[in-house]
Amino acid sequence: MPSDDLREEVRARYAAAARSVTGADTEGCCAPAVDALEVDDRFGAALYDAGTSAQLPAEAVLASLGCGNPLVVADLRPGERVLDLGSGGGIDVLLSARRVGPTGFAYGVDMTAEMLDLARANAARAGARNVEFLAGTIEELPLPDAAVDVVISNCVVNLSTDKPAVLAETFRVLAPGGRIGISDVVAEDHVTPEQRAERGSYVGCIAGALSRSEYLTGLTAAGFVDASVTFTHEVADGLHGAVVAATKPAGTAS
Repeated sequence: MPSDDLREEVRARYAAAARSVTGADTEGCCAPAVDALEVDDRFGAALYDAGTSAQLPAEAVLASLGCGNPLVVADLRPGERVLDLGSGGGIDVLLSARRVGPTGFAYGVDMTAEMLDLARANAARAGARNVEFLAGTIEELPLPDAAVDVVISNCVVNLSTDKPAVLAETFRVLAPGGRIGISDVVAEDHVTPEQRAERGSYVGCIAGALSRSEYLTGLTAAGFVDASVTFTHEVADGLHGAVVAATKPAGTAS
């Protein structure tokens, strides 16, 4: 399928998910017309402990369709600026905003208008003042160079059809010494792209997954150092939820 068609399929799937949370779509995110990601203990809100998500708006928790908890590896600190790639209903942005505190700031970027509307409403419900949700794609981020200290993402990089562009843009917007903490679906190295496609759809976060070695090679090519990919739980045969960490070298220009 052409990359533009895949992007529109992803957009339609997440627009339907947002409408199902707000009640604007009576069919919901798992309607037959949408090849939806299966939401169970491998994906979504089940991967956050109850204490972490209890103080957030229910709509933010319900809209969580990720494959992990990127904040576990992001190690956010007060005063830092953080960006969430593919921020969806805003759960990771709101959690990040709490961790960086009033002197820090949390951005979310998403290409789906319905998710942006939901995220902004969730931020208002939560009373979060140090957040902003921006319309855009993760291949062309709407932020200037060196704008943030940390980039997080939750099961979104695998949905891009141009992952080198995503990693290059992530490197660009990070300040020197900045870091990434990404949750994603990653394949074991022996699982071929054809086998990944057999085990799940692109919009279901399986067919588009990189292998561990492909991820590490891509991070190095983008300029990152100290890269690691750690499997956390299996989501399909030979494919895992994983945490991806790396650092932009200090003193590096964007």
